[in-house]
Amino acid sequence: MILLASSCEEKLALWSQALIGVSTVLSLTDLRSLKYEMSRRKPALLLLDHDLLDQEDGDIIENLLMLSPKTRIIISTSGISDETEWNLFRSGVKGFCQETIEPELLRRTVAAVLNGELWIRRKLVQYMQSELAMTMQEKKHIERAINSLLENLTKREYEIAILVGQGESNKQIARQLDITERTVKAHLTEIFRKLAISDRIKLALLVKDTATSSNHLDINQDSEYPTISA
Repeated sequence: MILLASSCEEKLALWSQALIGVSTVLSLTDLRSLKYEMSRRKPALLLLDHDLLDQEDGDIIENLLMLSPKTRIIISTSGISDETEWNLFRSGVKGFCQETIEPELLRRTVAAVLNGELWIRRKLVQYMQSELAMTMQEKKHIERAINSLLENLTKREYEIAILVGQGESNKQIARQLDITERTVKAHLTEIFRKLAISDRIKLALLVKDTATSSNHLDINQDSEYPTISA
């Protein structure tokens, strides 16, 4: 099921015609009806006219996705700023297309998004890559700070911290290291003091693996809105 939402009957007619044979479609002309049908039908895809939104467009997208989390949303627009488009993407939109899009390209866009891909402009790919780079830098900074803290531990304290991070109990740690539970507790008290934390949950979070990996971006250079493998 694909929902089409626009206050313009002409757009809805063109979209419906373009998507004949792709999926069953239902056309809606207002947000109230859209929210009701999103909740009731849980469509695979929503093709939404940006003109139907207001200044709180990001909030509306998030609300729609709360009603139907698995629905993929494509926004049709006559032209919005890069910042607005990026914020909508971050709110959960999976694709964008121009309102003047040709029927064949609209079918390709819908098929790509239904297949789990993203359909966004190349400039937004740059936004995505910049944000990813910033996130990686922040995580590396956190990792360096964690490593600096852990360097203050003795070898035995470090071993115990790692085992706590792996979810081991005091009894299991004592057995593995061939020491008493009382000794484990004593080491933990010293670890908490050195790291300025209060309990083993915080310790586990502190020492967990923070390595990250990024997805490969497969960009279709033939389109203003290239598909990107999610």
